[in-house]
Amino acid sequence: MITVDNVTVGYGTAGFIKAVDQVSLTINDNEILGIAGESGSGKSTLMRAVYGDFSTGLRILSGTVTGRFVDATSGQVIEAQSKNFAPLWWDQLSYIPQGSMSVLNPLMKIEQQVVDGLPARERKGGSHALRQRIAGFFSGFGLEETVLDAYPHQLSGGMRQRVLVAIAAFVNPRLILADEPTTALDVVVQKKILLMMVEIQRRQRNSLVLVSHDLGVHYQITDRLVIMYRGQIVEQGPTAEIFANPQHDYTKNLIASLPRLHGKRAVESMGVLA
Repeated sequence: MITVDNVTVGYGTAGFIKAVDQVSLTINDNEILGIAGESGSGKSTLMRAVYGDFSTGLRILSGTVTGRFVDATSGQVIEAQSKNFAPLWWDQLSYIPQGSMSVLNPLMKIEQQVVDGLPARERKGGSHALRQRIAGFFSGFGLEETVLDAYPHQLSGGMRQRVLVAIAAFVNPRLILADEPTTALDVVVQKKILLMMVEIQRRQRNSLVLVSHDLGVHYQITDRLVIMYRGQIVEQGPTAEIFANPQHDYTKNLIASLPRLHGKRAVESMGVLA
C-alpha cells in the first residue's frame, strides 16, 4: 500500500534540519504497524511525510513515499507520491495527530467538522440522512447524537479523541495513521480508545499505523513493529519476534525498561487487547 524508500525528511528554514534520515519501510494491506521510539526520534515527522502534509515547512530531501490505492467509486488503481496525497485525505488515508484541541476547530460544531472533510460521494442523500449516518457511526464509539451539536471545548479530552478517531474512520479509508492517539488520557480511557481502533481495523480490514512510545501498547496490538532512534530505523520486524529476540542495543534497552511482575515483563501477563 505505502512504500517509504530511503527517505530523508526535515524542516527547511534558513537551512535544513534533518529529522528522519534514510528510512525505508512498507505499510501492508490489512495490518497494524507500530512505530516506537523516544521523543525526538522522528516518529511524528515520518508520519507527516507519509500523509503528505508539508504545510509546516516539512520537506523530503531525498527518497520517495509512494502509495497505491483503489478508488472506491470507479475501482481505478491510484498510484501517487505523498506530495500528491492531499486529494486522497480523509478518503483513502486519514491522519489522527496528537492533541485533539489543536486539531478540532474550536469555532465549529462537531457535525460540520465531520461533513467538511467528506468526499462528495458521501454527501449524497440530503443533510438529514447524512446526519443520521454520522450519528449511527458515532454511537459505536460511545458518542451520543448530541455530540454533533457541541463545540470541542464542551467535550472531555477522551470524548474529543473519540471524535477524532470516528472522523478518521467514517469513510472506511484504506489507511489510518494515528500519532500518539491516547496521549494525556488516563489509562482507562486509553484502553477504550485503543480497543475501538483495533475493532475498526478488524471490521474494516484496513491498515493502521500506530505511533506510540508505549511498548506495552505495541506488544498487545501491533502485527509488526518499527523501532526509531535519532531519526533512523534501527530495527523492524514482527512484533512478537522483536520482543522475543531484540537485535539492536536500543531495542534491548527499551524492552528491558518495561516493568516486571514476578520475574516476567508486565506486558506478558496482560494478554492481547480484545
